[in-house]
Amino acid sequence: MRKLFCAFFFLTAFIACQKSNTSVPVPEEEKKLFEIPANFPKPVYQLDKNPITQEGFELGKALFYDGILSRDSTIACGECHRQYFVFTHHLHDLSHGIDGRTGLRNALTLQNLAWERSLLWDGAVEDLDKQPIVPIEHPDEMDDKMDNVVQKLRMTKGYPLKFKAAFGSEEITADKMLKALSQFMLTLVSANSKYDKYVRKEGNVTFSNDESDGMKLFESKGCKSCHAGELFTDGSFRNNGLSKFERSKVVYVNGKPTIQVVVDEGRFRITNLATDRFKFKVPTLRNVGESLPYMHDGRFKSLQEVLDYYASGVQDTPNLDPILKQNGRLGIPMSAEEKRKILAFLNTLTDNDFLKDKRFAEPDGFPVR
Repeated sequence: MRKLFCAFFFLTAFIACQKSNTSVPVPEEEKKLFEIPANFPKPVYQLDKNPITQEGFELGKALFYDGILSRDSTIACGECHRQYFVFTHHLHDLSHGIDGRTGLRNALTLQNLAWERSLLWDGAVEDLDKQPIVPIEHPDEMDDKMDNVVQKLRMTKGYPLKFKAAFGSEEITADKMLKALSQFMLTLVSANSKYDKYVRKEGNVTFSNDESDGMKLFESKGCKSCHAGELFTDGSFRNNGLSKFERSKVVYVNGKPTIQVVVDEGRFRITNLATDRFKFKVPTLRNVGESLPYMHDGRFKSLQEVLDYYASGVQDTPNLDPILKQNGRLGIPMSAEEKRKILAFLNTLTDNDFLKDKRFAEPDGFPVR
C-alpha cells in the first residue's frame, strides 16, 4: 500500500506541475519549428500536406548544405544562400555556380517562404516543393539531374537512415527529398525585427524621430504600394525603369558551350507576353540592409544607391510601372533628408535573431554521407 501511495503521490504531483502556470524555459533547439507571427497574414503554403517535423527539418537542413545535390558535389544550396546575409550570395551581383559559371541574376533572399505565391525573379515556380529542381538542373548552378541526385543519396550510408527518421522508410525519392528541403526552408521565418516589436507593442520598443518620419515617408512616397503589408512585398511583377544590360555569356547548347549576348527580359521569359517584358518580382524589404547588392542583377551596392536611383535614375522604358511616372516626371522625388530618414526606417527591418539563429546554421558532423 505504501508503494501504491507513493506512486499515486508522484503521479498527481507530475500532473499538477504540467497544469501549473509556471513554465520552464524551452531550450533553443526545442522551440516550435514554425509559428505564424501575430502581425503576419495566413500562409499560402499548404502546411497540412507537408507537416514540419524535427526529423524532416534536420534532413532538409542536411540536404540544403550538401554539395551532393550538384553534378560534382561541390555546390550546395547554402553556397548561394548564406544565413548571415539573409540567405543570399553576399556581394555577388550575379550568382555563380558549378565550374565558376555565372548566371543572369542575383540570388533572392530565403525568408518567409510560406507566404510566397510565386518564386524566383520571374515567378517561374509557384510551388516551393518544386523550386529546388531549378537550381539543381540549371547548367549555371548545380548542373545535375534529379534522378542522378536521388541515386547518389541512395548510395550513401547516412541519408537512408535520415529519410527513415523523417518519412518512416529508408526509401529515397525525389518527392521526399523536395518535401524535406521545403520543411527546412519553411522554418526560415523572419519576424523579430525592431519594426515587428514596434507594431506588436512588445518590450516598450519605440522608434526614433528619424525612424518614425521614415516610416511615414515610406508610405507617402508610394514605396508601400509595391512593398506592401507585413511581408513588405505584394508579390507582383513590375518594370521599375532599369536600363537594359547586355551581357556576353557562355550558354550551353546540347552540352556544348557557345558565347551569346543575353538580355534578361524578366517575366517575359515565362509568359511570352509583351506586357511582361522587363518585369521582375517585387522583392521583400525585410532584412534589406543586409541583403546587398540590389535589383535582379545586383547593380546597386548600397541602399543609398537604390534611393538615388528612384529619385533621379528611372528610365522611361516600355511597360514602366505607372507609379514611377506621375505628374509629368519619372521616379520618386526625394530630398537628401528624406532619403536619410527612409534609410533609418529600412534599417528597423533587420532581424538579427533570424540572421544568427543557430538552428539554421550548417549542421555539425557534416556531411551526412
